[in-house]
Amino acid sequence: MSHAELPPPLPRPRLLAAAAATLALAVFVVLAFVLPAEYGRDPLGIGRLSGVARLWAPADVEVDARTASGPLAREYDQPYRSDVVEIPLGGFLAGADKSELEYKVRMRKGATLAYAWEVTGAADPRDFRFDQHGHTTPPPGRAMQVVTFRQGSGLRQQGALTAPFDGIQGWQFSNGGDGPVVVRLRLSGFYELIPAGQPGNEAGVVANVPAAQARPDVPDLLRSAP
Repeated sequence: MSHAELPPPLPRPRLLAAAAATLALAVFVVLAFVLPAEYGRDPLGIGRLSGVARLWAPADVEVDARTASGPLAREYDQPYRSDVVEIPLGGFLAGADKSELEYKVRMRKGATLAYAWEVTGAADPRDFRFDQHGHTTPPPGRAMQVVTFRQGSGLRQQGALTAPFDGIQGWQFSNGGDGPVVVRLRLSGFYELIPAGQPGNEAGVVANVPAAQARPDVPDLLRSAP
C-alpha cells in the first residue's frame, strides 16, 4: 500500500518569516480595526478613515434647538456690552433714601444678561436684602407686566437671565446694617443703561466710576462708604 508523499517541511527561516508576517498582520488588524471599533482608540488613524470608528461611537440623538420659551441659541441686533456699577448704600439709620435703592437696565424681550454682584462692608449677610425683578414701562392707563426672579438676603449673587418682555430688569438693594456698604455689580450682555432719574435708576447711579462718584446726590454717604 502506497502512501502519498508529504511535502517537505518549510525551512526554519521561512517558517519564522511566515509566523512573523502572521503576527504583524494580527497586530495591524487589532490596531487598525479592533481598537477603533470596540474601544474608540485609533492609533493609526485608519479607523477614522475607514469609518469603523463610528461602530464604537454612541448613537446620535438630535436635540431640538428650540424650547417652549424660545430658541436655545440667539442673535441680537444690540451690541454686546459690559459695565461695572459700584453702588454705595448707607446704614439703615441714614434713612431709606440712602440705605436702599433700585437699579435696573433696559432689555428687549429675549435678550440675555449675565451678572455678578457682591457687597463689601457688611458685617452680617442677613442685614443685606435684595429683590431681583423686572417690569414693563407702559404708558399711563395701561397694565404693567411684572416678574420676580429671586428675593433673599446675602452678600453675593451671580447668574444670567433672559428678559420675558420689553422692559427693565434688575434689583432692589436694601442695607439693614449699621454702617455703609458698597455693592459692586458686574454686567455683560445685551442691554442698555438707564439714564439718571428715569424708571429703574431714580437714584441717579453713575456706572463705570468709583463708588465715591457713583451717587453724586449724596456726597456725605460717599465719603463714609468703604
